[in-house]
Amino acid sequence: MVRIVDASAANLLAAISQTIEPDTTIQTDGWKGYGGLGKLGYGHEIIHHTGEVGENLLPRINLTISLLKRWLLGTHQGSVRPEHLDYYLDEFTFRFNRRTSTFRGLLFYRLLQQAVNLEPVRGKDLIGGKLLGNITDSP
Repeated sequence: MVRIVDASAANLLAAISQTIEPDTTIQTDGWKGYGGLGKLGYGHEIIHHTGEVGENLLPRINLTISLLKRWLLGTHQGSVRPEHLDYYLDEFTFRFNRRTSTFRGLLFYRLLQQAVNLEPVRGKDLIGGKLLGNITDSP
């Protein structure tokens, strides 16, 4: 998961090209901002062409976003600061991708393995993050 400045075609396509492997088929709604996916080497499947309000257009995405919101409100008590949002998204993605893991001990082992292999990080280097897309300045 990454945050982007807005849902313009330029920012959507830049974020997609930075985070998703080419030759991947991307399922979207009918938003015109996704129109250039084919030119970038992606398959594009529009799964809902109309914009009728109230329909669950992309149920898996909506479920994931709902879980993210609940996690941020429950775990972090709604005190998420914008300069740390990228790290919260990384943590949520890590947890979400491993939610059905049957080897919980392996997760702790991998965490320790990465902690030992990384150089020390200063506190001031943890603040910030980058928006993906054409605009790289933080809001």
